[in-house]
Amino acid sequence: MTRRRLRRALELAAGLALVVLWAVTLWPTVLGGPATYVVIRGDSMLPGLHAGDLVILHTTGGVAPDDVVGYRVPAGEVGAGHIVVHRVVAGDAGGYTMLGDNNPAPDPWQPRAADVAGTAWLLLPGLGRVIVFVHQPAVAAALAVSVLMMLVVSRAGPLRSRRPLPAD
Repeated sequence: MTRRRLRRALELAAGLALVVLWAVTLWPTVLGGPATYVVIRGDSMLPGLHAGDLVILHTTGGVAPDDVVGYRVPAGEVGAGHIVVHRVVAGDAGGYTMLGDNNPAPDPWQPRAADVAGTAWLLLPGLGRVIVFVHQPAVAAALAVSVLMMLVVSRAGPLRSRRPLPAD
C-alpha cells in the first residue's frame, strides 16, 4: 500500500514540476509569459531554419549582433505586425540592421528594441507544418467533430442489445 502511495506522490510531483517548468519557460507572451511561437515561412534563413520549422522565441534583456531574433514588422509597412526571424547584423536599441542568412541584402526595416519579440531559443524542425495543417479550417472542424463524437460516445455507455422481451 505504501509503495503505491509513494509512486502516486512521485508521479504527481513530476507532473507538477513539468507544468511549472512549462509555465516558466514556454508560457506564451500573449498570456504574460516569455515565449513567442513562430512558424518559419520561406527560405531566407537557410541553411539553419527551413520552411515549416517551429521556432520558440524567448524574451531577453538585450539583443547583440549575430543573435537570431524575431521582430514585428513596423506599423505602416507591408506585412505590419507579422514576425520576421532574421539575424542582427548591427545596431542598438534605437534600430537594428537585420539580415536573413540566405539573403544578399539587409532587411528594409530597422526594428527598435520594442519591436523585438525575442531571441531564438528553441528550434523544433518540421513541427510548424503540423501546426499549420491543424489550423486549416476543414482539419480543425474535423478534429472538433471527432472530439465531440468521442465525448458523446463515451457518455452513452455500453450499447445494450435490443432483444425482444420474453413472452409471458
